Amino acid sequence: MTEILLHADEVKAAAHKLGFDACGLAPAAPVDGECAAGFRRWLAEGRQGEMDYLTRNIEKRIDPRELVPGAQTVVCVALNYAPPQRPDDDGGYTLARYALGKDYHDIVRQRLLQLMTDIGVEGEGRAFCDTAPVLERYWAWRTGLGWRGRNTQIISPELGSYFFIGTLLLLKPADAYDEPQKARCGTCRRCVEACPAGALSEDGRLDARRCLSYLTIERRGPLPPEAGKLMGTCIYGCDRCAEACPWNKAVRPTSLPDLQTSDALMCMQPDDWHRMDVEQYRTLFRGSAVKRAKYEGLMRNIEAVRRAQHTDAPQQLPTGPGEYVETP
Repeated sequence: MTEILLHADEVKAAAHKLGFDACGLAPAAPVDGECAAGFRRWLAEGRQGEMDYLTRNIEKRIDPRELVPGAQTVVCVALNYAPPQRPDDDGGYTLARYALGKDYHDIVRQRLLQLMTDIGVEGEGRAFCDTAPVLERYWAWRTGLGWRGRNTQIISPELGSYFFIGTLLLLKPADAYDEPQKARCGTCRRCVEACPAGALSEDGRLDARRCLSYLTIERRGPLPPEAGKLMGTCIYGCDRCAEACPWNKAVRPTSLPDLQTSDALMCMQPDDWHRMDVEQYRTLFRGSAVKRAKYEGLMRNIEAVRRAQHTDAPQQLPTGPGEYVETP
């Protein structure tokens, strides 16, 4: 009996109909040896900081068939999130671009589930968006969505790097698969130079322990004392390496309503942030990815920026890995 194949063209057409900006397919298999070795080395060096979840389920990260037994095809999609406006356009505080709209986990996953229905594979695989042990950036590269830039992000010549990645692990093979794109960063190192904390290395590796996105979102407890100055006006995450990337200069803003910056967020002024209580936080960020940092974490970040704006603290994190000084 002939096995029914996924038709790659139909999958891509259905993905675009749902609003995804790009779609690619690859055979489900272990990641290549260079990626696997690099990931294990990165963990062994402790560059993941306090993100202990990255040290679990390593075999599933290395081989998606361990996560979804019988998986034969990986489908990756891209969803542009570049907003037309940010809160600091008029001098206030801001957040990383990806966090200005509704929670991307829900937005992308709902569309992925609909995609499975539309292509006739409902129940024949699983959908993920930053919610499972999947090396999503590897698969975005492997399915041809873009290349891995020196800032560790996937860069598309059409979308830049301001896009969410969604992944399907499907039980059916496809009639055609995509090829990875060759890196096109060349000798450009603007992202490395733009990183205020020196978290990026010349060989395209990230030390999360120095990254402002990690420090302001994933890290619990006090921030390094120098972080506030380096954050500028961004109180959640950091876009500096992406802002410096030439491939992001002409990116068009998203038109999806759920990814627009809310009027309430646009109206927030520094004093509003300083006085914000738990209930106001819950109202402002209902259905938002910002809940990852929790109220306490966000207020910690706001206080760090506020203090930095009234002090001449040095704008440099300690050199070398793991040299942060805990402060009470």
